[in-house]
Amino acid sequence: MAFPHLQQPSFLLASLKADSINKPFAQQCQDLVKVIEDFPAKELHTIFPWLVESIFGSLDGVLIGWNLRCLQGRVNPVEYGIVMEFLDPGGPMMKLVYKLQAEDYKFDFPVSYLPPLPVSLHVRTSDCAYFILVDRYLSWFLPTEGSVPPPLSSSPGGTSPSPPPRTPAMPFASYGLHHTSLLKRHISHQTSVNADPASHEIWRSETLLQVFVEMWLHHYSLEMYQKMQSPHAKLEVLHYRLSVSSALYSPAQPSLQALHAYQESFTPTEEHVLVVRLLLKHLHAFANSLKPEQASPSAHSHATSPLEEFKRAAVPRFVQQKLYLFLQHCFGHWPLDASFRAVLEMWLSYLQPWRYAPDKQAPGSDSQPRCVSEKWAPFVQENLLMYTKLFVGFLNRALRTDLVSPKHALMVFRVAKVFAQPNLAEMIQKGEQLFLEPELVISHRQHRLFTAPTFTGSFLSPWPPAVTDASFKVKNHVYSLEGQDCKYTPMFGPEARTLVLRLAQLITQAKHTAKSISDQCAESPAGHSFLSWLGFSSMDTNGSYPANDLDEMGQDSVRKTDEYLEKALEYLRQIFRLSEAQLRQFTLALGTTQDENGKKQLPDCIVGEDGLILTPLGRYQIINGLRRFEIEYQGDPELQPIRSYEIASLVRTLFRLSSAINRRFAGQMAALCSRDDFLGSFCRYHLTEPGLASRHLLSPVVRRQVAGYTRGPRLSLRFLGSYRTLVSLLLAFLVASLFCVGPLPCTLLLTLGYVLYASAMTLLTERGKLHQP
Repeated sequence: MAFPHLQQPSFLLASLKADSINKPFAQQCQDLVKVIEDFPAKELHTIFPWLVESIFGSLDGVLIGWNLRCLQGRVNPVEYGIVMEFLDPGGPMMKLVYKLQAEDYKFDFPVSYLPPLPVSLHVRTSDCAYFILVDRYLSWFLPTEGSVPPPLSSSPGGTSPSPPPRTPAMPFASYGLHHTSLLKRHISHQTSVNADPASHEIWRSETLLQVFVEMWLHHYSLEMYQKMQSPHAKLEVLHYRLSVSSALYSPAQPSLQALHAYQESFTPTEEHVLVVRLLLKHLHAFANSLKPEQASPSAHSHATSPLEEFKRAAVPRFVQQKLYLFLQHCFGHWPLDASFRAVLEMWLSYLQPWRYAPDKQAPGSDSQPRCVSEKWAPFVQENLLMYTKLFVGFLNRALRTDLVSPKHALMVFRVAKVFAQPNLAEMIQKGEQLFLEPELVISHRQHRLFTAPTFTGSFLSPWPPAVTDASFKVKNHVYSLEGQDCKYTPMFGPEARTLVLRLAQLITQAKHTAKSISDQCAESPAGHSFLSWLGFSSMDTNGSYPANDLDEMGQDSVRKTDEYLEKALEYLRQIFRLSEAQLRQFTLALGTTQDENGKKQLPDCIVGEDGLILTPLGRYQIINGLRRFEIEYQGDPELQPIRSYEIASLVRTLFRLSSAINRRFAGQMAALCSRDDFLGSFCRYHLTEPGLASRHLLSPVVRRQVAGYTRGPRLSLRFLGSYRTLVSLLLAFLVASLFCVGPLPCTLLLTLGYVLYASAMTLLTERGKLHQP
């Protein structure tokens, strides 16, 4: 494509817009590359907003862009390759960015217009162009080896004009200071003659990191989070919710509406969480790429390069606070389903920086897990809340999930396995001791407890003794995130230990439930699954256990669940030093959950005026499938909903027919059933509905309704409307035809056989009534 030298930049934009309609995608990209290489910045800056909209979509929705979330190489390899080459960190798009930066052009983009990350149901996130581009940019600007790459040349064989030397977006000596968002600050163009040349390029890496943090983690301010932690604020928000859902309450105050909206408005998706996890992995690898002599505390006293300082500051100064608030929100608002696994793995990735260290050892086996080195103790202490408070939050979630499900059992196993790594629990406990120990010298350091430590202060100045120094760091971490009035719940304190014991009990009960399901499946007839579609399975709609994914996945899931829960229980025993006697008590206590008939007892509840009321223990028993109510239909059996094993039209016809017979011969049927001889017993067996005395416990309301309503003898023909009955009759006639028995004789034989069977059952029923006390 040959463009004339245009005096009006708008002509260039108009030409590109026209070509985007008439030319194929590959040719469009080739033309864009040529334009970026040939045209000066004063003309290119006019096409930059249009180019951004063409790639990422317009704010008004007219342009959909290149749809990077759904673009995959295995689906559309040609277009995928062109897009990845064009948007690569060293590709034409970034060359255009560098070219415009050299001339100090600016492109304003409102942060409020940043799009969410909706979930695509048919695309694997790790295969899409967006996810892979994020990975490439992080690897490019946060390198684990060498230095940050300089801007590439914008033309073959030449070098791009470098922008004027800039001071870092945030001076390295002040990484620890509180500052406003990068997107709200101006990056000054100041010449620093004596500065390290590498600092002229470090700001690019810092900018990328802060932009990603602003997009993915900046949804709540620390001040708002701390305000929401106070009991008064939680009570006010509860009142607001009640006022919204009930007209009995007065209108809520605007301030409360703002608090509630601020707390509830942000809803992250699994795709969002996965890309944050990718960022955390790169940051750990980037921070851990410091050489041992650079990472040692003594190295801080010597001159270090801006890149080394940035590596030390990347995680604690840029990410820690916002990630903590993000995780707290996810733990408190994410649905109690298996999708929480994405949040869980993101959290566990952050807790284990040693997995991304260059000197990491080979992963240990389950029997011999790898020991966490003592050199990671400072990281654990300075991220104490990430370990302790979020672990307690996970306990509260786990106690409300169905641990019989393999997916939920796997999550409990994953958390327990990570925290059971040798020496990790001891380091966490040491961090809690440092936080809880009384401070002896407060007067000249109290002002530092509530501000983040800086590299020019807390990390460089020698503070004797070392234990007090570590104590200040831990206290500073907790108070700066939770506020000085926070109520800290120790992970190894009595409250958390109570939660752990409850979880251990539920794990034991869930294992028992999974085993019962396995036994129940094993006792089922071999042809059960084949005949179930005919309705040959049990007509009892009240199964022994509530439905879960074990019913769909079979015996393998039962074994996986048992394995996950068994190992999780062992890991919890190691972490919290639970005795074998305590765990045996839970196993022995399972014997009390069955009555003498071997059936499950009702969930724990109390009897109120309007029926049974579940206790908190009863709710946990139902959620985890430990106990259940024997729910059965208490109304007119003829009016039950039509089942899947019945023919709807035939059932309705038979109901009308039986109703007409019952109305026509009601007196005669009542007279027959009142007789004291065998004929009366025979009629009562067929025409009288079973008494309500054998029914299960009803609520008082239903008891009052049933007490005033009695049914007389009646005929029911509904059994003829089921596939089971019709197929059985058809099979009987087919078998009879094999022996040369016609339909009429076969019908007589079936009728005679049923009369003999009904007579025997009548005698047995009457004899049973005589022996009743």
